[in-house]
Amino acid sequence: MAERQYEGKDHAVSYQKYRVSPQEVVEKVLSFLERRKAKPFHLALDVGCGSGQGTVFLAPHFTHVVGIDVSPAMLEFALASDHPPNVSYRQSPAEQMPFEDGVVDLVTSMTAAHWFDRPRFLLEADRLLRPGGCLALLSYTMDFELEGGDHSSQLNAICQKFYAALLPHRSTHLGSSSLMLYKQMYDSIPYEDKEWHECLRVRRKMPLSSYMHMVETFTSYQALLQKDPLEAKRLSQDITDKLVSAMGASSPETDVTVVVKYFYLLACKPSAK
Repeated sequence: MAERQYEGKDHAVSYQKYRVSPQEVVEKVLSFLERRKAKPFHLALDVGCGSGQGTVFLAPHFTHVVGIDVSPAMLEFALASDHPPNVSYRQSPAEQMPFEDGVVDLVTSMTAAHWFDRPRFLLEADRLLRPGGCLALLSYTMDFELEGGDHSSQLNAICQKFYAALLPHRSTHLGSSSLMLYKQMYDSIPYEDKEWHECLRVRRKMPLSSYMHMVETFTSYQALLQKDPLEAKRLSQDITDKLVSAMGASSPETDVTVVVKYFYLLACKPSAK
């Protein structure tokens, strides 16, 4: 059974505003597809698209891109955001999408496939893909790193305390790390032509406050916020104060470089003989 997350409007707003868009990983996905399938590419599906941050990166490379999500709140923000005319959005579960067999060049999911009913989703992706079409699933580990010059070690020690405090509130569905779920999906994909990539570091410079808001979009923080709002806010403020002090900064609006560690799998459906 699929897990449903990120469906509230407040959470959707934060997700759209603070999550890092994985443009560098999308470039790896497109390179994999281009080496295996002749252009033009007609249709790409971004499953679990959320607010469409990653969906729009696909637009220049396909005739039509469709973002799929089960959450009306997420799709509301995706539709309200600027997006190219060849991008559209549809509400649908990942395990049963409203498209004909064999019409899709790329099925991708950016930091969402761990919530799907994985066996059913993989069967659905196989049904939808054209021969020679590709499946690309990507996500990241939750231990973001901060780069702040001579203060980096101290900053990351504080961050590790933040992540450790949130770990007890993490979904049991995910376990301690979703990376293992993706490895299981990789192992269960029957295609011979497939690749596993363990770590691609994506760096973004942003205010420290944006890093904090990004961590606050994690489902573990949201679970704590629902259970004990005062404790969640106290924890967040305490970590913010310690990071500002360690940086020698005057406010949390001081810039820091955030390192997000992506992992991803790529697989190509065999061409028809």
